[in-house]
Formats: sequence, C-alpha cells, structure tokens
Amino acid sequence: MTAAGAPDPLVIAGRTFGSRLILGTGKYPSPEIMQAAHRAGGTEMVTVAVRRVDITRRSASLLDFIDTAAITLLPNTAGCYTAEDAIRTAHLGREAGLSHWVKLEVIGDEATLFPDTAALVEATKVLVKDGFVVLPYTNDDPIVCRKLEDAGAVAVMPAGAPIGSGLGIQNVTNLRIIREQARVPIIVDAGVGTASDAALAMELGADAVLLNTAVAGARDPIAMAAAMKHGVIAGRLAYLAGRIPKRLYASASSPIDGMVGR
Repeated sequence: MTAAGAPDPLVIAGRTFGSRLILGTGKYPSPEIMQAAHRAGGTEMVTVAVRRVDITRRSASLLDFIDTAAITLLPNTAGCYTAEDAIRTAHLGREAGLSHWVKLEVIGDEATLFPDTAALVEATKVLVKDGFVVLPYTNDDPIVCRKLEDAGAVAVMPAGAPIGSGLGIQNVTNLRIIREQARVPIIVDAGVGTASDAALAMELGADAVLLNTAVAGARDPIAMAAAMKHGVIAGRLAYLAGRIPKRLYASASSPIDGMVGR
C-alpha cells in the first residue's frame, strides 16, 4: 500500500503478494522464534532449503511452524554445487509437495558462496522446460541477470553482498543498471545486515528483499523482522516518490529571491 492508500502489490509470475519482504527459515534460535519473526515481518513468502528439512513430514519439522495458508513456500536448492544437483533437488522438492516454485542456487565457491553463473543459467533453462517457476540467486552482474531472464527466470535475485555477511549493498551502480534493464522483478538476496540496507535496496528500485541471517542472527530476531518490514516499506515509498537530485552546493529550503530587503 502506498502512502496515498493505493495498492502496490508485488507480482511474480502472476501471483500477487502484499509484502515485499521475503524471509528465510534457517539459523533461528528456535522454530517458535522463527514463526514469531515471520509474523512480525509480515512476510508472505519464506524460503526453505529442500536438503535441510524433513520433507516426508514423518518427524517434527520447521514446516510445522509455517502457516502455509498465509505464507507461500519457496523451496531452495541450497548446498548444490552443480547444475545437475540443483535440478535434482528442485524435482525432489516438487515431488514432496513443497512447490513447483524454486529459488535456484548453484554455488561455485565454498568460501564466498558466490554462484556458478554458467551452471545457474543452464539449470534455469532445464527447470523452466520442466515446468518450474524459477527465481535464481545470482551475483550483481547485469549481463548474467539478462541471460537468466532470457532463460525463462520469472525474477532475478542479485546479491547485495556475500551470503550472511551483513555487509549491506556493495555495488549500487550495478543494481541500478539491473533495475534499468530488467523486465522481470528484482529481488535483492543476500548481504543485508540491517533495516537501512533493506531500505537502500528498495530505494534503488528492487521489487523485494530476501534475507535470513540478518533477522535470524539478530539479538532480537522478532524486533529485527519488524524493523526490516518498515525498512522495505520506507524504501519502496521513497523510490516511488522520487528523490531530489544530489547537488554539490547548498540549495536553500526557503528561496531568498524576492525576500524583503533584497
């Protein structure tokens, strides 16, 4: 909702979401805190690592703490280092009834968790042909984002900084270029550390922000989730409002031309 009260939904692959904050499900102190953080953040979509949950539901699982009537599950292929492995994991999640939507991750380096972009494009093409709605996690490279879009991705998810680093948005220029060129939603994924980082991502024109560690690892995850919610809203409103140009010199708030005595 905009400040004027007009609807401002996030639309991905024809599905509408009222919230532009997407949260994760890992690293929380407890499933109960995760659940409360999801509520405080107002999220309508959460990511779930296919390899890290009991998708058979034969034992207690974090899935038991997600209200799937109100929150869309976005399975992810975390931990996959080849296109083949990511494709197999996506199919496993779909066959287990999680979703035909997938946050596609193909990691290329264990230390930085940067994606293998060539494998990512390859896996995107295959999964799209297999009927998946693919949202790939990638680096902040406009060329790769364009290739992923051409491969059939319904959104692109460039990293603001390395996963879990909390460094905030490191390459403002690239995100602006991606925004200018993209024809699908942009979801800044990874690197957000606090609410101001989320606000900046939205001010740059991102359609949504996806984060996990910044909330799950905070001293008070529930309060941080609420802060992220407001940061995303503030950044979106600022983007829609249009910021003033940056100037080298001062510009008086009350113009002095025409003042008495001049």
